[in-house]
Amino acid sequence: MPLDAILWDYDGTLVNSVPKNINITQSILADIAPHLSGENLPHWLRSESAYHQANHAARNWQDLYQNYYGLTAKETTEAGALWAKHQRSNTTEVRLFEGIANVLRSLTALPHGVCSQNDSSTIWALLKREGVDTPFHSIMGYNDVDGGHQKPHPAGGLQCIEAIFGTKRPRQLMYIGDHQGDVEFARNLNRALGADCTVIAVTAAYSGSSPKLWEHQPDHIADTPESLLSLCQSYL
Repeated sequence: MPLDAILWDYDGTLVNSVPKNINITQSILADIAPHLSGENLPHWLRSESAYHQANHAARNWQDLYQNYYGLTAKETTEAGALWAKHQRSNTTEVRLFEGIANVLRSLTALPHGVCSQNDSSTIWALLKREGVDTPFHSIMGYNDVDGGHQKPHPAGGLQCIEAIFGTKRPRQLMYIGDHQGDVEFARNLNRALGADCTVIAVTAAYSGSSPKLWEHQPDHIADTPESLLSLCQSYL
């Protein structure tokens, strides 16, 4: 059965945003939890390798902020509300992973969407700047989904699918992410759509994730953007 659409995660899947995310997180901590800044900056924010380790081990961003960075539940909620503001004012450059532009341009026959916990306006701006926004029909970011229904809850995926297909239901989708929570999201989205639709979970391991160690296993692992393109084309 051919694919009807491809849905993407953003950070760690389409773009390498680690340097910017570290910078933003440090500035947010300085605002709401100054006791976790400066010399007391959490270990996981002191290098890209440490950030990758924590980010791929955490279940979601709330888990990352509370159980790795040390924020309280209240501080975590405040941090989420500040993310878009700090992201828009931060000038650290973010780029598509090398080879991803070719993947997108090779798959323009399909509609694409993004389901992310990043800011949707920031995602649109990056895709337009890189000249790859044309195949994207919908982007659902942190601010587009109720705080209690962020990934891995399927709400954002359902909203994205509705924006692409309207009342029509797709029969087969692919969701590509770099995190164990993205696999959970794909499975939850599949259950929400029902037995008439299949959601294929693909992990983009080229950003540093180690999916073979995860409790929730994807259907496929792509070690490079080139292998990801071949995988997607095998479903056309």
